[in-house]
Amino acid sequence: MKNIDQLKENARKLKSDGLLAGQIADELNVSRETVVWLLTHSAKTETGTAPKDIYVNWSAVGSSPYRLGHIASALTDLIAEELERTGANVDVVVGIALSGVPLAILVANELGCEFAIFHPNKQQWDTNSEGANGAFSHNFAKVVGKNCVVVDDVITTGTAIIETVSQLQKYDAKSIAIAVMVDKKGADTLSGVPVCSLMRIARLD
Repeated sequence: MKNIDQLKENARKLKSDGLLAGQIADELNVSRETVVWLLTHSAKTETGTAPKDIYVNWSAVGSSPYRLGHIASALTDLIAEELERTGANVDVVVGIALSGVPLAILVANELGCEFAIFHPNKQQWDTNSEGANGAFSHNFAKVVGKNCVVVDDVITTGTAIIETVSQLQKYDAKSIAIAVMVDKKGADTLSGVPVCSLMRIARLD
């Protein structure tokens, strides 16, 4: 993505393809506020201040199973380090839909444990919808009472991960680590759960 105009064009294209704002945020790895700004501001007549956000394009990794496998191995190594530090065991790796799922499957395979999927409410969010609830898929492992590692691609605001951890608590499951490729928030923990990231981005203003 060379510039902001191309990012706006991509957002509008995804909107015309039928994606909700929350799904566009997930696709572009930006916040909801950034998506709203991208969709409502014209390149010719700029008004208002753009949200402070950083666009992350990891399609060079996502388009290659070979590269994705290596990223998953690096994440698994970080998780193993955290498990060794705390002495905890993991039963289930929870992938946050959509972009966290491929990584989570590969990490679960390397850890030799079960795999679950959580669909966060951002997938159902649009500018006209509030209060949508996320849910665990019934087609994959159950999380009730289990030790879980939460995997996603990018932390932007942390909302989807915080929601996942909260939902796991409702099932008496324990979140023992969060693993992501890129952390744009820069938090050591989210909801009291350690964050393991391959890259942490700090914005200096």
